[in-house]
Amino acid sequence: MIQASELILNPDDSIYHLNLKPENIAKDIIFVGDQDRVEKITALFDSVEFSTQKREFKTQTGLYKGKRITVISTGIGPDNIDIVLNELDALVNIDFETRKIKDQLTSLNIIRIGTSGSLQSNIPADSVVMSKYAIGLDNMLRSYCIDSVSNQEIEDAFIQQTNWDLNKGKPYVIRSSEVLENKFNSNEIHKGFTATAGGFYGPQGRILRLAIQDNDLNRKMDQFEYNGMQITNLEMETAAIYGLAALLGHRAISLNAIIANRANGTFSNKPYETIDILIRYTLEKLV
Repeated sequence: MIQASELILNPDDSIYHLNLKPENIAKDIIFVGDQDRVEKITALFDSVEFSTQKREFKTQTGLYKGKRITVISTGIGPDNIDIVLNELDALVNIDFETRKIKDQLTSLNIIRIGTSGSLQSNIPADSVVMSKYAIGLDNMLRSYCIDSVSNQEIEDAFIQQTNWDLNKGKPYVIRSSEVLENKFNSNEIHKGFTATAGGFYGPQGRILRLAIQDNDLNRKMDQFEYNGMQITNLEMETAAIYGLAALLGHRAISLNAIIANRANGTFSNKPYETIDILIRYTLEKLV
């Protein structure tokens, strides 16, 4: 039996942070970072049956063209992903009454809709990158036993080519769900290799008042190559989503609206329109 200190429930028996009960979520779940983006998506639904919010975690479940879909805002960063994915898994795979893992496990489909900046000149602003692989530059997933789901060859190549300082922890590489990759693939989008940072400033090479450990890391990441694969974009959630989903037996894919191109020094003239196009693309592929 899972102890109360490990599986924390609210007085109404909802899961602690998300404030959700098992019946509140669908098996197809869209992740967004920004809580305000939840209603931008559900405004397109035929109906919304459930809505709640606790802290940055806003959830709405409803029907889009007859398909039941949940939209959740995760907030920013791998630490929030640790909360959201573990609690979603608990909702479908742990019996809250007995506090035991269910004999029959459920797999969720997790689709991240996010914004990101491109690192390569051939992926322009206002395009979409579907992350085939993701490399986590944070340490969150290393708290788990990940050797069964990580690609150690790509990890080692990245460490060698970038002269990565292991005092910052060992990067991890996780593949997306092939099932969802096939479902969301089209000629309209780029397949990418996404880097997930543990922060927005120093971890992404931004300097305000603090010196950073490696001033050349961004350049080295831009130039990294493994069997023809380059790092295409940089954000703060995808690798953590892929890692936890793979470990827990769920399927995950990350779709990134590219609103800036660092290689060209350009920024989208229509970022909100680009995001709206990606939202509609995602919903149509789901149904």
